[in-house]
Amino acid sequence: MFNRKLGIVDLSKGKVKVSDTPDSLRKAFLGGRGLNSHYLYKMIDSGTDPLGPKNVLVFGTGFLTGTLVPNSSRFNVSAKSPESGILGDANCGGYFAAELRYAGFDRIIVKGKANRPSILYASDGKIEITDAKDYWGLDTTDVQLALKKDLGGVESAVCGVAGENKVRFACVRTGVKNAAGRCGLGAVMGSKNLKAVSAWGKDGIDIAHPEEMLETCAELKDYLMKSKITPILGSVGTPLLYEVSNAFGAIRTKNSQLNAWSDSLNAEEVEKYVDKMIGCSSCIVHCRHRNSLGGEGPEYTALGLLGSNLGIENTANVIELNNVCNELGLDISSSGTYLAWAFELYERGIIDRKVTKDELQFGDFELAKKLLHDISRRRGFGDVLAEGSRNVERFGPESKDYLITVKNLPQSDPHDVRYMKAFALGIATASRGADHLRSRPTLEIFFKLPKEVRERIYGKGVTNDPTSYEAKEKTVFFSDNIFAAIDCLGVCKFICHGFNSPHFVDYSWMKRLIHAASGWNLREKDIEEVGKRVIDTERMFNNREGITRKDDTLPKRYFDDPAPLKIAMGHHIDRKEFDGMLSRYYQLRGWTADGQVKAARKKELEAIA
Repeated sequence: MFNRKLGIVDLSKGKVKVSDTPDSLRKAFLGGRGLNSHYLYKMIDSGTDPLGPKNVLVFGTGFLTGTLVPNSSRFNVSAKSPESGILGDANCGGYFAAELRYAGFDRIIVKGKANRPSILYASDGKIEITDAKDYWGLDTTDVQLALKKDLGGVESAVCGVAGENKVRFACVRTGVKNAAGRCGLGAVMGSKNLKAVSAWGKDGIDIAHPEEMLETCAELKDYLMKSKITPILGSVGTPLLYEVSNAFGAIRTKNSQLNAWSDSLNAEEVEKYVDKMIGCSSCIVHCRHRNSLGGEGPEYTALGLLGSNLGIENTANVIELNNVCNELGLDISSSGTYLAWAFELYERGIIDRKVTKDELQFGDFELAKKLLHDISRRRGFGDVLAEGSRNVERFGPESKDYLITVKNLPQSDPHDVRYMKAFALGIATASRGADHLRSRPTLEIFFKLPKEVRERIYGKGVTNDPTSYEAKEKTVFFSDNIFAAIDCLGVCKFICHGFNSPHFVDYSWMKRLIHAASGWNLREKDIEEVGKRVIDTERMFNNREGITRKDDTLPKRYFDDPAPLKIAMGHHIDRKEFDGMLSRYYQLRGWTADGQVKAARKKELEAIA
């Protein structure tokens, strides 16, 4: 069957329930991020402790995950975030998601807390709860290798020692590099005494129209490979973005005190440490590096947040910090942000050695590495940093002025957004906090699109000038919707229309792929509506947790401190102009002036079952 099962595991009771997902839900949300968000909204009460047994953790594959569709490797991990206190959701690739579908499951929902370290093992349409005592304390690669050996070739999603110790920005890992990095979902695993979810399956996915799927996928592969960006990503990966962003002054440097950094982190320097390029299940791009220092990566995010943001120039040092984060199970974006924040606070005298024990300074690689290990094991000052943005209460209100977060979640990417107004609006309104993957408006930054192409994608009025505030809400609105839809399908954003290219997989391609897989005759408009439902459902979750207009804002530095270097010099976010963009964005979404989902829409979405 094309449709796989839903597994609901109550760790407190040691019980497993297996059922079908109603077609009404699948047509409304498809899968992946959409269905995960629906279940979170239905199953979690407001005020729930993210690290308590009443939090719900969902592992959900996409609608097309594990099929022949190129780059259909993705799954979402979702829960209430222990880092931000609101919606927690992270998207991930690798081989685990396809294996989970082959094992018979689209989604596993985990409730309660096990009374001892445990593993969930999905295979042949069943889920077993097994003992993890021999695996507790292992780093993320070691535990996956041990599980492969002991359970026979399984793919696993795991937490590292950071997750076991409930570090609020611990991630979920699968493979050597792939991480569901954002929102501290590894800590939710640790809080439930859940070390791993493992899957192995032998059942292929029966699709509605096999010949149509073969023909469509062959056509799509040919289309994708003709693009100029595909071979570039396959040869150098995301580090190509570092040099481009650095050239016009859009690299977060020393906690965003500066906006440009050293050429030592350019892609050509990273290439000196690359053994080969590899990919995820069904991937045709192969954007990931196997590095010569014993890991995978770095991505552009690591180069910025573990390099320029910490004031570190040495390429090998940055790659090593990347590998350390991966092995310990720490989110790279949050780790780099919190370390840089602490370094600046120390420089300014807001915190001192009574708090930190060590002298903190930018550029100190050995200190950064030590602190990452200390954070993961909650030792010394690392125990303090493990609490993330909650340290504003400990460090004092002035410290918040230097924290690069939105809704208590550190900005996920290295972009300094003072130059890029649509990007700024996107991270301010993203459902999980300061996040570029919800609405990254790449096209307005790196492509000088002809007017007719720009208007066909975004609508009228959007300019090619990234510093203009005019109509940029349309850019974010479009990107929000299509990126939510691609997350529901389980397809990588790297081949999504509007993410890296003005071409690639748009709603017309999605329509064809959905029909080939399921036989459903969805219109392009129907698929766009799926994305809109997801955005509104996530907003409903956040509204219930107290999120309003006041929270859709930016770090103080982006408003008040003009960028000091390069093309971006002098640029900042104007508060009045930003407020206007935000109001226009709410109007496009159909939300109230205070950022609330309206009662009629809320009633409509709550009725979906």
